[in-house]
Amino acid sequence: MKKLLFIAAVAVFGLSNVNAQDEAPAFGFAEGDIFATGSIAFGSESEGDLKTNSFNFSPKAGYFVSENIAVGVALGVTTSKLEEPGFEDLKGNMFEAGVFGRYYFTPAKQFSIFGELGANYETSKLEQGPNELKNDGFNIGLAPGISYFVSDCFALEASFGVLNYATNEDDIDGAESTDTFSFGLDLTDINFGIVYKF
Repeated sequence: MKKLLFIAAVAVFGLSNVNAQDEAPAFGFAEGDIFATGSIAFGSESEGDLKTNSFNFSPKAGYFVSENIAVGVALGVTTSKLEEPGFEDLKGNMFEAGVFGRYYFTPAKQFSIFGELGANYETSKLEQGPNELKNDGFNIGLAPGISYFVSDCFALEASFGVLNYATNEDDIDGAESTDTFSFGLDLTDINFGIVYKF
């Protein structure tokens, strides 16, 4: 009887082990996958009596239209406040909305490198007491990044800008647009985010 129970226990353990192997996490992306990502940042800086606080929230959502290519939409909200004794607080608000496309070199793997091309419209406002200045702009940028799956649904990612063009114009009569083109690898400007795959 003991021998029979032992054989049954071994069989059950063997079957559960096979099932566990069959249900191994499916790392990476495939055509038809939907994902959400983004970043949240808070900053505070003090220099003497001068104090600056800032907050940024930038969510994104994407859809894999093919094995390697994902397209999506992006939003961004940034607020800031500069405080200095004897002066009205300087408050800033910025809103961004845009689209992006990504090419993943090894999307079905746990680790992948990708390139992202994005275009955004942005509007911002600076306020100090009764005075305010509005600004509208457009930017397009190319950024490389990396993605690493820590489970079948969650991945960590990091990206940094390399190529960027932006144009901005203050919302006042006679204002001229400011055009900026930049190219370079700045390791101090790395964006980290968490990806959730549906």
